[in-house]
Amino acid sequence: MANGNRAAGTASNPQDKEEGRDENIFLFYPNLIGASRVVLAFGSLYYMPLHPRTCTLLYSISCLLDALDGYAARYFEQSTKFGAVLDMVTDRCTTTCLMVFLASAFPRFSIVFQALISLDLASHYMHMYATLSMGNGESHKKVDPSRNKLMYIYYSNQKVLFTLCLMNELFFIALYLLSFSSPILSPTLLKSPESPASLVTGTPATPEPSVMFASPWSAGAMEMARANKMDSGLPWVCLCVSLPFMGLKQLINVLQLVMASKWLAEGDVAERKRKGLPRKKDGKKTQ
Repeated sequence: MANGNRAAGTASNPQDKEEGRDENIFLFYPNLIGASRVVLAFGSLYYMPLHPRTCTLLYSISCLLDALDGYAARYFEQSTKFGAVLDMVTDRCTTTCLMVFLASAFPRFSIVFQALISLDLASHYMHMYATLSMGNGESHKKVDPSRNKLMYIYYSNQKVLFTLCLMNELFFIALYLLSFSSPILSPTLLKSPESPASLVTGTPATPEPSVMFASPWSAGAMEMARANKMDSGLPWVCLCVSLPFMGLKQLINVLQLVMASKWLAEGDVAERKRKGLPRKKDGKKTQ
């Protein structure tokens, strides 16, 4: 998500320089906020299998703090490369873990989530690597508008960046909540003859998981425990509202991947020319 932490470069306190003291980057305010995001993310993952409300609360706070650490980095002049990497790694890991859960909750669409995970990781890694290697170590948020206007707007406008990232996360959170609440997307694993299906919140048409499964952590038991635990109205609204933004965010990921690939290829061509490659073999064929 959006983060001013991503702007490379570390600001120093003049008084600390005069006194010859080294700054502790790990104790910078934005990096402390980043560390708290990691703690909240782990908490959300712990509650993710069976406690949707607690998980959603912790996960959402972690996402919203992503904007706060960027503001703190700019306000206190504490933008660091460590903070930029911590921010990106946290974003990628939390989103990946959520989509891994969704792949298990909706196995029919697991290949879609696997593709989205791969696209997210590949596009951000290649963009970061291309920026660091081809952009003289500049921030990956600094995009030349001549390369791609959409990418330039995405990274240069904090409101656009924050909105797209927030709505993208909202889409997957809504889908996560629907795995607990929608009989349409996540029907009960087993149906009883007397009551073929239950559409009433909190009343799944199956016995308690403990009656049917020896292990409460088995896939079947967890699927049954999740069924119809909450109302699906609000998650459906959030899903529909955030869907266009999620689609645009995935388009930007594709553009980011393509642009980074072309940039790296241009660098390879320039490097080969500098080295005089391919070398002429004086008309002799190599064996």
